[in-house]
Amino acid sequence: MAMTGATYDETGAGEITALLNALRGQRRHILGIIDGLGPEALRRPVLPSGWSCLGLVQHLALDVERFWFQAVLTGDQPVIDSLDATEDAWQVAPDVPAADVLERYRRETDRADEIITATPADAPLAWWPHHLFGPPHLHSHRDVLLHVITETACHAGHLDAARELIDGRRWLVLTEDREADRS
Repeated sequence: MAMTGATYDETGAGEITALLNALRGQRRHILGIIDGLGPEALRRPVLPSGWSCLGLVQHLALDVERFWFQAVLTGDQPVIDSLDATEDAWQVAPDVPAADVLERYRRETDRADEIITATPADAPLAWWPHHLFGPPHLHSHRDVLLHVITETACHAGHLDAARELIDGRRWLVLTEDREADRS
């Protein structure tokens, strides 16, 4: 598959496709592990830090997907200007329906996917939040994508633990005793 002036692989498109597939798998995990939880369970903190499953999903929508792809990677000024409007994305206001938070996450991931697929792997960052992180430690689209995959996977693990504490459900079990299956 050829692109104008460069082959598909020279643009990093194959690499970006592979990384995007990994990110999509983690996003499915995020939504899958909370599937079936009612609004009360989604809002219930189960760890001393006080975050809820719904708060973590809102954090992923606003502080991860929107922040890293729209603000940092593309330099979208209205998004950058709105960053201070959310005081604490980990806390969902009581009047915000759970369905709205989940839909916002889906919209932010859809927008991020558009940016990811349109941006070469080596593209430099358009904006860096020096006030939050000091000098840049990420430098390209590839770096941001790897960071977001890692952060999303980490939070998927947090949701695994929270879900097990809420109702005992586990996402993936690899250690079940298979002896009974062999008889």
